[in-house]
Parts: sequence; C-alpha cells; structure tokens
Amino acid sequence: MRVSRLILSAAIALSSSAAMAQTAVRFALDWRFEGPAAPYFVALDKGYYKAEGLDVTIDPGASSVEPINRVATGTYQMGFADINSLVKYRDNTQNPPVKAVMMVYDTPAFSIVTLKDKGISKPKDLEGKTLGAPAPDGAYAQWPIFVAANDIDASKVKIENIGFPVREPMLAQGRVDAITGFWFSSYMNLKANGVKDEDIVVLLMRDFGVDLYGNALMANPDFAKNNPKAVAGFVKATIKGIQETIKDPESAIDALMKRNAIANRDVELQRLKMSLERNFVSPDVLKNGLGDVDTARFEKAIDQIGLTFKYTNKPKVSDVFTNEFLPPLDQRMVK
Repeated sequence: MRVSRLILSAAIALSSSAAMAQTAVRFALDWRFEGPAAPYFVALDKGYYKAEGLDVTIDPGASSVEPINRVATGTYQMGFADINSLVKYRDNTQNPPVKAVMMVYDTPAFSIVTLKDKGISKPKDLEGKTLGAPAPDGAYAQWPIFVAANDIDASKVKIENIGFPVREPMLAQGRVDAITGFWFSSYMNLKANGVKDEDIVVLLMRDFGVDLYGNALMANPDFAKNNPKAVAGFVKATIKGIQETIKDPESAIDALMKRNAIANRDVELQRLKMSLERNFVSPDVLKNGLGDVDTARFEKAIDQIGLTFKYTNKPKVSDVFTNEFLPPLDQRMVK
C-alpha cells in the first residue's frame, strides 16, 4: 500500500507539474509602449495568456518592419508588424515562410498629416509642397500607391528624408508642409509639440484609395508548426484583450501605464481611443469579427503593393496569411 501511495503521489506531482508548465513566448511589438499596445498588457494582466498555457514576454520595437526579421530568425516566436511589408518579404523565396495569423489593424494607420495653415485638404494639394518622410516609414512605403490612386504629379512634391524623432517637430516648426506616419502617433506627437487639435489635418490613406490592411500578428514558422496550440492560444488571448480594451479603454490604459511610467496617461488614452475607432474596429470587423481578412480585398491589396515593389515571385494570400489559428466567429465579435 505504501508503494501504491508513493506511485500515486508521484503521478499527482507529475500531473500538477505538467499542468503548471508554460510555453515561453517572446512577443515583439512594432513600436514603443504606447496606447495602441494596451490590449496585449490587458491580456497579460488578466491572465488570458497564462490560461492558454503561455508565459509571454512583450518587448518594444523600432518600426513596423523590424518584428518580421525578429520573428523570422526565431529570436521572437510572435510579432506585431506591417502585413504589407510581409508581402514584400515573402516575395523572396529564400526568406523563412513567416505568416500572419491574425489581422489586428483592419484599417492601416498609414496617413499624410499636415496643418490647417498649409492649405492641404486633399491629396492633389500636396503638389508644390514639401513632404517629410522617414525612409523606413511604413506609411511612406505606400506613397506610390497614394500617388497613383489620387493622380498626383509626384514630380511636383519635394520629398525630404527626415528621422522619426524630428518628424512631427519639423512639421510643427513649418520646416516641412506635411509628413507621412501612423496617424494616431503623429497626431499626438504634434499635440505634444504645442499644436492644437483643430489645426491638425489627417488624410488617412485608406480614405483615399490605398485599400491595404495594416499591422497583424505574425508567428515564427517553426514555432507555429511545432506549437500550434500555443499560437492559437496566443491569438485567442489577444482577441480577448482587444475585446476588453474596446469595452473599457480607461481601465486598459492602466495596464500600459504600469510598463511606461513616464508616459502621459491622458495622451496615451486618447491615442488608444483613436486607434480603436479607426484601426482596430472597422465596418468589416463589426460584421465579420476580429482577426480575419477578406481574400478578395487582400488580393487587390497585393496588386496595389506591386505599385511600390517589383515582384519576382508574387506571393498569394495563402503565402502571407492563415486563419487556421483563429477561434470560432462567436468568440471574435466586438461585444
């Protein structure tokens, strides 16, 4: 009997240890710990990742392209990056077959941002102006599409390559007439430079013919193959974090502030609300739920990307995105 009890105790201990085992996931953001990143910290603090058997670490990034390489090398198992950059990345068949597993920004944040006194209220007004654009900027990468969609004479627009840190200050100081950028970040950065709300003009590229998707969750291909439940769990938990954030952004921002004590809470809350309204939640998302893409729309987007990039091995939608890790539709609706 003593032997039986010992065996039973050992079995219980092993079972408990297995139940407590967590799969480590390093997650790379596209940018700093700002408002739009709040849903991931909500999911972390509420235990949504842990409930899926995941031990998640979240790190900031330096651009919407950087996480693709981080995920491709396996340094990070999951990342949040621009899916249009991933389309270009997958054109090279020598690159690892990274795929997006969840669409997050159904409407991309790509924009042209200017000031009211510059007299730019529509795309054609950029002719004769100076556009400040960091060379690696995700929004600037779509400039050829924006030009073609709006019949802009690009030869009449002076492009000035400027750094990310000086982009909004240069616009506020009048040293450029407009800038490219993620609209919610440029908007709030301009306010931080003393520009009033009523003086900021945003031309969201999707409103002017650039019908692309935005940032998405991406998974390392080997990790996804060997740990499909972990990827599905990460996606499920993230969706729950987004749903909670939509319901209560004021509480969600507190989860972010714990990781960025020097941030201004009101600024980050406004930045979060702006991204929720225009990027996370769209008419398509309200109808079809969070996370998936419309294949026909994405095919057209890949064609549009061809205006900015000469394909060698043009990828298909299935090369770039998979919905196999998404939970059922009823769990993905905006509540």
